Amino acid sequence: MAKKIKLKISSRVLRKKTRKTSFGARKHCRFCASKENETNLDFKNASLLKNFLTERGKILPSRISANCAKHQREITTQIKRSRIMALLPYSGT
Repeated sequence: MAKKIKLKISSRVLRKKTRKTSFGARKHCRFCASKENETNLDFKNASLLKNFLTERGKILPSRISANCAKHQREITTQIKRSRIMALLPYSGT
C-alpha cells in the first residue's frame, strides 16, 4: 500500500488562488451609463477633466477611472487640448 502524501501549499500560492477567484463589483463607464445625462466631453470643462488627473498631473488609466476604451481615448485628447490652452497644468506642482 502506498501512502498518500499531502502537499503543503505555501501562503503565497494560497493568496494568489484567492486573488484569482475573488472579484469585486464590475466597474462601469460613467459616460456610457448616463444616457439621459449626456455630459459632453469638452476641453473647456476643466472641472470635469480634473477628476481624471492625479495630483501630479498624470492622466488616470481606464482600469482605475473605470471608463470604456472609447471614452478613455476621448478624455485623453480633451485633457491634452486643455493643457495646450493652459486650462489644465502639465504637471501637478
